[in-house]
Amino acid sequence: MDKSSSKRVVITGLGVVSPLGNDPDSLLKSLHEGKSAVGPFAELPLGVLCTNFGAEAKGFTGDISDYGPMDKKLQRTIRKGSKVMCREIEMGVAVAQLALNDAGLDVDSRDRDRTGVVYGCDYIMSLPEEFATGIRKCLDEAGEFQFSEWGQTGKPEVNPLWLLKYLPNMPASHIAIYNDLRGPNNSITVREASPGAALSEAYSTLVRGHADALVVGATGSRIHPLRTLHASLQEKLAANQEDPTVMSRPFDKTRDGSVVGEGAAAMICETLTHAQERGANILAEVVGYGSSAVGKTPDGDFLKQAFVNVLISALGDADPKSIGHIHAHGLGTQECDRQEAEAIHAVFGDSVGQPPVTTAKGHMGNLGAGGGMVEVVASLKSLGGSLFPIRNLSELDSDCPINVCASGDVSAGESFINLNITPQGQASATRIQRFAQ
Repeated sequence: MDKSSSKRVVITGLGVVSPLGNDPDSLLKSLHEGKSAVGPFAELPLGVLCTNFGAEAKGFTGDISDYGPMDKKLQRTIRKGSKVMCREIEMGVAVAQLALNDAGLDVDSRDRDRTGVVYGCDYIMSLPEEFATGIRKCLDEAGEFQFSEWGQTGKPEVNPLWLLKYLPNMPASHIAIYNDLRGPNNSITVREASPGAALSEAYSTLVRGHADALVVGATGSRIHPLRTLHASLQEKLAANQEDPTVMSRPFDKTRDGSVVGEGAAAMICETLTHAQERGANILAEVVGYGSSAVGKTPDGDFLKQAFVNVLISALGDADPKSIGHIHAHGLGTQECDRQEAEAIHAVFGDSVGQPPVTTAKGHMGNLGAGGGMVEVVASLKSLGGSLFPIRNLSELDSDCPINVCASGDVSAGESFINLNITPQGQASATRIQRFAQ
């Protein structure tokens, strides 16, 4: 963060699509009520992958009504554009439109050349159906695929625009085109760390004076025939349970893996001056951030070191005791939770003196690149009120020395730090506080 700058960055609008609701209030209510969104797959076949359960954003259908209020011309444009948008991109565009509407940042209140987009995303995988017809035409009489036939016979059956549906820079592209936003445009692709990194980049862009306002968001899905398969091969997923709602157990002694999910969220970030001049409703202020990548340490605890790095960076000169709560990554795996908890202990000291720690992943699993932004929205909406407890935390693991939020009467405080990390050690953190003049 450029501490020499007097510019302040504030948040003026929110949009969310999550397994627990498609507006911030519904999301927070579901978290406080202890609801779980984890259940049998509706969009994937059961009994095929190593898991049959995940947290789907079932309330999002892709219908134009999911994008919030807008004029008929924009509705027609987005409907037409949806032909080259996969589900992840649709969710990303929808939450951006919802955030713009929530902030009242309409055409008359923004300078299109100084309003831009910074978006986080993961790699997006094509659906197998995109190639099914072409592959079928390349099968010989024995049902064997003939590679020599692909160029001449199979490839012409693939929609020439198929790739546009899956490029990770397309959420930011669509949002900018649909709303004629000609300012800075950036796509951040560091998996689960993308939301925090996007907020960091947005803060820096606004403080540098390169823009007055930015649509900042992230979208992701790990519920996909191939993406879920990748997760099962590359990561530790929770074992199937008769009651799937108990599968995601962050920091619990019995935790055995993460749960796949999907979701997206966006917010409008503006310079304080710009927000005040247009009479915006200011929700919160971005006051710190951190980004780090640690790939190797002598003791093998590279995730811990990455967490420590971003916590220290996000704190900056702030008193650790001023932090209202920490929204942990809380993946639900043995190693990631242990190393995250040890990092929090290393920076904040013994659990008795730490801010309360919560995470939404016990309710809805790992939403991939969209998860951190959905979590930021949940924590932001909690400021000044009570904090939602960690779901499925029956017995805190002795390897996790943190001050867990275990009941609904814990104060969320006036500020929070959100943490996210990838399995490869790319971490991000964002510090946000209630707005004060």
